[in-house]
Amino acid sequence: MTTLGILGGGQLGRMLAMAAARLGIDCHIYCPDAGSPAARVSAAATVAGYHDEGALSLFAEAVDAVTTEFENVPAATARFLAARVPVHPSAEALEIAQDRVAEKSFLNGIGIETAPWRSVDTLDDLNAALDEIGPRGILKTRRLGYDGKGQVRLEGPEDATEAFAAMAGAPAVLEGFAAFEREISVIAARGTDGAVRCYEPGENRHSEGILRTTTVPAQIDAATRNAALAMAERIVSALDYVGVIGVEMFVMEGGALLVNEIAPRVHNTGHWTLEGCAVSQFEQHVRAVCGLPLGDPARHSDAVMENLIGNDIDTVPALLAEPGAALHLYGKGDARPGRKMGHVTRLRARVG
Repeated sequence: MTTLGILGGGQLGRMLAMAAARLGIDCHIYCPDAGSPAARVSAAATVAGYHDEGALSLFAEAVDAVTTEFENVPAATARFLAARVPVHPSAEALEIAQDRVAEKSFLNGIGIETAPWRSVDTLDDLNAALDEIGPRGILKTRRLGYDGKGQVRLEGPEDATEAFAAMAGAPAVLEGFAAFEREISVIAARGTDGAVRCYEPGENRHSEGILRTTTVPAQIDAATRNAALAMAERIVSALDYVGVIGVEMFVMEGGALLVNEIAPRVHNTGHWTLEGCAVSQFEQHVRAVCGLPLGDPARHSDAVMENLIGNDIDTVPALLAEPGAALHLYGKGDARPGRKMGHVTRLRARVG
């Protein structure tokens, strides 16, 4: 393996390329945007659309394997490339994760519990769903939507008309309200040989739908921890998945777990692994998709990862002066509200 192709040019691709370089592997970025954060640290880049078959063919000829840095790469693109070069994750895994109905149907089908949900295509569907699963919930677009985008909270049936209008005709899903105690996530990896390695569950805090911090270890008991790890392993095995995946879960009263969503890529809640583990989630993903042995995911320290969002970038001078703060900037331009500009991780001596 000498060259890994990456579909997408954002910060996740950037950190993947940097991890690959440590293993002597060059990266070739394929992205519609010129000067992307990932392209600026990679050996090569193609600027073209995801449906440009001519450009995709040349890209496939230039790489030994292909992976993705975001989940909304068209499944047709992954399928086109897979006829020419190994592609991980597969088009089938992408298709499941890209559609919330497909995702929840898959999870429920393998015995994984989620919050109650119903598919919504019309206002009548929404009203019926509210009658069936309760008056409170979140209406989300079936496809796309992240960091709080593409979703509306309903506090009662009186919110239905306005919430449905906010979907602007897009197919949607209603998720019932889940009174969870905390949100956690497990970063799991599966190799081409079927080996699975999971990182310690992290506890997540959000603001306005965007992740603010992930703290490791999560404040959960041993039984809940083990159940979360087993659940993540069941998911990656059932998907026949190769690579790193993020599995977000709700911890309910008494320790029961509901899966919120799966993300078929390296994940924001796993950034702490860059400093907290000998093998980060980014190196683990490169190892997995390149057919290399997976590394040890054990953490050597406790950690708190904090996202730098929008004008948080103004705190960089102070962070650079802060002892023990590990700063990562993503090389983005304008610091728009809600835009992830970087992150900082602070380590603590491991307890337990």
